Amino acid sequence: MTLQEQLANDLKNAMKSGDKTRLGVLRMAKAAIKNAEIAKRGPLDDAGVLEVLSKEAKQRRESIAEFRNAKREDSATKEEAELSVLLGYLPQQMSSDEITVLVRQVIDEVGAIGLKDKGKVMPKLMPQTKGKADGQLVNQVVTQLLEDI
Repeated sequence: MTLQEQLANDLKNAMKSGDKTRLGVLRMAKAAIKNAEIAKRGPLDDAGVLEVLSKEAKQRRESIAEFRNAKREDSATKEEAELSVLLGYLPQQMSSDEITVLVRQVIDEVGAIGLKDKGKVMPKLMPQTKGKADGQLVNQVVTQLLEDI
């Protein structure tokens, strides 16, 4: 079963169960996928669908932070509920420790000796973490480790 088929089945189940939060998130996800397919001018494979869902999850994380800064806890709570639904479809996210181990390996591979070598590390690292780790967290870990060299 493809990811899009799973989303369609879960959408039907959410309609039947009356879970309005899940239903809204799944409808939004299907719309975002459809928009990506239109932009691509063709159907998306599971990797493309995961990319769209990751982008939607990232938007939710950013919204949560902004709502918290604006002292709008009710909106932040709503966004967290939507994020939890999206995370159910994404692969398990890497922990900070796992990212650190991976970054150290890449730094050794490319022979990075300081922050100026970040341009060598990131292109080699990002394909390995795509969809599995938040890009901002990866960037922070790389910056920190390169500054410590």
